[in-house]
Amino acid sequence: MDLLRQPKAVWATAGASVVAFMGIGLVDPILPSIAQGLHATAGQVSLLFTSYFLITAVAMLLTGFVSSRIGGRKTLLLGLAFVVVFAGLAGTSDSVGQLVGFRAGWGLGNALFVSTALAVIVGAAAGGSAAAILLYESALGLGMACGPLLGAVLGNLSWRYPFFGTATLMAIGFLCITAFLKEQPKPARRISLLDPIRALGHGGLATAAISAFFYNYTFFTVLAFTPFVLDMTPYRSGAVFFAWGVLLAVFSVIVAPRMQERFGSLKVLGGSLVLLAADVLVLGYGDHTTAIVCTILSGALIGVNNTVYTELALGVSDAPRPVASAGYNFVRWFAAAAAPYFAPKIEEWSDIHIPFVVAAVTALLGAAVVAVRRRALAHEAEELETAHATEDGVTVFAN
Repeated sequence: MDLLRQPKAVWATAGASVVAFMGIGLVDPILPSIAQGLHATAGQVSLLFTSYFLITAVAMLLTGFVSSRIGGRKTLLLGLAFVVVFAGLAGTSDSVGQLVGFRAGWGLGNALFVSTALAVIVGAAAGGSAAAILLYESALGLGMACGPLLGAVLGNLSWRYPFFGTATLMAIGFLCITAFLKEQPKPARRISLLDPIRALGHGGLATAAISAFFYNYTFFTVLAFTPFVLDMTPYRSGAVFFAWGVLLAVFSVIVAPRMQERFGSLKVLGGSLVLLAADVLVLGYGDHTTAIVCTILSGALIGVNNTVYTELALGVSDAPRPVASAGYNFVRWFAAAAAPYFAPKIEEWSDIHIPFVVAAVTALLGAAVVAVRRRALAHEAEELETAHATEDGVTVFAN
């Protein structure tokens, strides 16, 4: 199967997804610059992530509710419109409070867009759900890689420019979705606000979500707290996180499927989480060069974890995929909101090493959940390995 032969609607959605994911890492290289420009502390600036992901988590309960009533296309466009407006407003902020508030609005738009985009890509992609997830993870990886780079290039001129740049790119994405994506069929029944919560009653989905919660705390400690530890210029910090994002993309799209096929999804996930724990521990206690190397290497482990978690969440329960995805993301994004807030606080209460000790512990807790609740995930994991070899009689991943 040629992964590149996809309808224009899929490419338009995937392209806009790249920009949406760029918005997550965009502020990484410019966090110190924002703190300096707005006379804010590291803890205050880290709230840019907290407000963004807290609203994103809560908004996950709205995404299916909205899309099942107005359709996937309109939901995507609504989310993009929110991002364009609030990213643009973020660039005009005169205080860190304003900036945090505008990032919250940005998070609402991103939640509407990102969760719906995955469902749209799965529904429209040629080659089945495995190909669709690969495309989505490719968009995630590329966005994560390019976000810090864009933030560095524009942020070197002014910390405000990356926000204006994101608003412009998302406006282009809005036009592409408008031009190439036709309205998607609405679900047979409307999704209620509580459906994602009910979906978490499934043991397998709840297990994946809880494990991902702990993992995401580790992930976003690296993403949101490490720039202050590295204390580099926007260009150098952008280069570090660009390399991090490249490894994330390569390992999520190319390496992870092959590792799953050879060793099994749960062994890969458990092993990767343990290695991530070791990596962030060395990052926290190593010298500056070691911290840079470990930051970059964490991208490979995060890429593997992202792919396995996404596949488990989408396939482990019998709930409709948009509902299962919303319930899963509702749980895990709370950790993405917590880590940027608590990491600087923990440093204030102790020292700069301890936030990484906590991050290592949470990665191990994620692995422990997978090990203890293995049976709840085992059936789906077996099906994933089969899907990586063939899907509907067509080879998906070649050795």
